[in-house]
Amino acid sequence: MKKLAIYGKGGIGKSTTVSNISAALAKRGLKVMQIGCDPKADSTRNLTNGEKITTVLDMLRQKDKVELQDIVIEGDLGVLCVEAGGPVPGVGCAGRGIITAFEKLEELNAYEIYKPDVVLYDVLGDVVCGGFAMPIRGGYADEVCIVTSGEMMSLYAAGNIAHAVKSFGKRGYASLKGLIYNGKNIDNEDQLVETAAKEMETNVLYKIGRNPLVQKAEDQGKTVVYAYPDSEMASEYDLLSHILLDS
Repeated sequence: MKKLAIYGKGGIGKSTTVSNISAALAKRGLKVMQIGCDPKADSTRNLTNGEKITTVLDMLRQKDKVELQDIVIEGDLGVLCVEAGGPVPGVGCAGRGIITAFEKLEELNAYEIYKPDVVLYDVLGDVVCGGFAMPIRGGYADEVCIVTSGEMMSLYAAGNIAHAVKSFGKRGYASLKGLIYNGKNIDNEDQLVETAAKEMETNVLYKIGRNPLVQKAEDQGKTVVYAYPDSEMASEYDLLSHILLDS
């Protein structure tokens, strides 16, 4: 079982990227589980017809006894979708919510029962503390990828995430695989990202070009891989999925 945590600043296109990677892997015949680790709980919506699924934390608030089928929903191409969720707004800690969700999945033996080939954790990267660091330091992920553009705040967040991964890596936890460059077409963007990658002592794994099909697919509540399987953009995500599984 390959376990990848994909981090990035909010709004960078991380969930879009992760969902398309999940779809590309599933299309190749792999069993994929995608776990959204953002209180907004919208990581998997492009795999579930644009609908938000009930989160682990919401289900725990609703039922005394939660079953796996309550919190693991099969989406397009058979991708197993899970959303950790967050606390009631203004009450509690979002990071703690992620920890609670992970503990529940383990308690219910989710990985042993579903036996996924690949687990993708989609993690908000604006803060790398508490529960948001769980995929790195809790033994859940083998490797970490960071989605970034050449925008200053995106690169700043990527630098913080890379620093955290390396700090935890010294203790035998997840390692940094590299950057996924989601282009925004700003001036001198390629050079900015390459320079930042060198400063982080890592590599740019792949550059995702801008393509209107991404938004067109999302308007349908779908991934590009599912909605436009023969498109050039779907091929890009397929290539990226191969890169991420390459040891």
